[in-house]
Amino acid sequence: MKKRGFIFTLLMFFAMGVPVLACTSYLVTPGASSDGSSMISYAADSHIRYGELYYFEGGYNAPGSYYQVHYRGDHRPLAQVPLPEKTFRVVGYINEKQVAIGETTFVGRRELFDTLGGVDYTGLMQLALLQAPTARDAIRIIGELVEEYGYYSWGESFSIADPNEVWVMEIIGKGVDLQYDEHGEPYNADKGAVWVARRIPDGYISAHANHARIQTFPLSDAKTSIHCRQFDQLHNPDITTIYAHDVIDFARRKEYFSGGDRDFSFSRVYAPMDFGAARFCEARVWSMFKEVASGMEPYEDYAMGYDMDNAMPLYIKPERKLSVADLMAFKRDYLTGTDYDMTQDVGGGPFGKPYRFRPLTWEVDGKTYFHERTTATQQTGFSFITQSRKQYPGSIGGVIWFGVDDANLSVYVPMYAGINHAPKKFEEGYGSILEYKDDAAFWVFNKVANYAYGRYSLMIDDIRKAQEELESSFLMFVPAVDKMALELYEQDPEKAKQFLTSFSAAMGDHTVERWEELFRFLMVKYLDGNIKKEIDGEFLTNEYGKYPIVEFPGYPEWWLRLIIENTGDTFRYLEEDPEDQEDQEDQEE
Repeated sequence: MKKRGFIFTLLMFFAMGVPVLACTSYLVTPGASSDGSSMISYAADSHIRYGELYYFEGGYNAPGSYYQVHYRGDHRPLAQVPLPEKTFRVVGYINEKQVAIGETTFVGRRELFDTLGGVDYTGLMQLALLQAPTARDAIRIIGELVEEYGYYSWGESFSIADPNEVWVMEIIGKGVDLQYDEHGEPYNADKGAVWVARRIPDGYISAHANHARIQTFPLSDAKTSIHCRQFDQLHNPDITTIYAHDVIDFARRKEYFSGGDRDFSFSRVYAPMDFGAARFCEARVWSMFKEVASGMEPYEDYAMGYDMDNAMPLYIKPERKLSVADLMAFKRDYLTGTDYDMTQDVGGGPFGKPYRFRPLTWEVDGKTYFHERTTATQQTGFSFITQSRKQYPGSIGGVIWFGVDDANLSVYVPMYAGINHAPKKFEEGYGSILEYKDDAAFWVFNKVANYAYGRYSLMIDDIRKAQEELESSFLMFVPAVDKMALELYEQDPEKAKQFLTSFSAAMGDHTVERWEELFRFLMVKYLDGNIKKEIDGEFLTNEYGKYPIVEFPGYPEWWLRLIIENTGDTFRYLEEDPEDQEDQEDQEE
């Protein structure tokens, strides 16, 4: 009975579709950043995810304390993982030691999802952040957890940073080799995962967007590489590659690979390339890379799915140092300025909307078509950019620039790793995806975004102005806040944390209030398809001071021509007499 029930569950699981491709991550090493910080970015692109800032207090744990893992996909409970005596404070996805983690799902070979696994990808991230003092320790903890509990997820690419280093780690399960113990209980003889982690050379940047990007890598007989049975050498600074000891052997056993070890490509073997992996995933990486380095033109055909053999490198050297502001701009990319710019084709509608509502692919007359999948997307729950800065103590040096909802229309607010609690309007549980709360950050930003989607090209300048106002002020404030916090820290670290908590909360509250103000302004200015004239936010009135001066933007000519092409003379106005035109205008009034 147990065996039949398990097999039925397994079949039902594989009947489900895979998750919608989500998340875009950028990685910047200290030598490639304008201020010497390590930076990573992340976006939780999910139609069911709520935008809230997770917070774990950290500190000493009572004996028997454990972390309850829930699968991110549907919240089902998985393993209960015992906690050590002491854990670190975690704000979002950065801890008080300035270790930061982000991810993107690449799915990979579907049969390798371990349906008996105990830890999913977010459980790995959170458990690593609670315990890891360095990026290398985070890699070790992830490797040990999947070996002990099994990996209940699709393939994942992790971005892992600390103040000194930035790593990419890619992991996928081993599927299920179902066996039964003496009590008839099922267990997985292939429990665990295969993975590779590579350090991004200092001075370089990387990116990943829902496709595995690690190709070949040095093996453990090189002085720069170890496998997971050699964790005693983990902190040797010469080590730049770490991998599961059986990452190649397992592929041979599954008959995914038969070449020489040095020809083994993690990406090609465990996440075979296809058109969707290129166009929906690698295109986002290419779009960012081309902004910071010349010579990316040869990879355009690869990114767009036309030449999938000419793979982009895992990392590149940018031609200028990158800042937090640069990453904010990259998070708002929709293949902007390219031949694939989503505002420029008919799908954007008359007001150039850079969004396409799901499904991503669709069928007409038996042929499959698609919408572009870009970094900026409407279904983002939250996104962030982290900074890990070695010139400061952890509670000050770690900053998570946090934004809720669509990154293109959001605002990144600085939250320090040392804060004592999340700002109320951003905190976990303040509203939900099923509970509207009128002053919750997520819902306030959604009001503006969803109003703007209808007439994007008309409203975007007003939104950009408000974004610039807030983000430029935060970028200006942070150095002064750093300085004051450091002075307080030298007197009493707790006073510094209180100060940083007050600052982060004040900036969060101010942002939500300013965005609510923006919503009211947009409602008045763009009411009923009209545009009320204004100067610096003050609406103009007629000579009697009673009524607004209103403009009618109309539609672009190309859109009007589409109407004619589709309807012929149905809407042709048959009378050309000027008096008739005046009558028409009276009727509109």
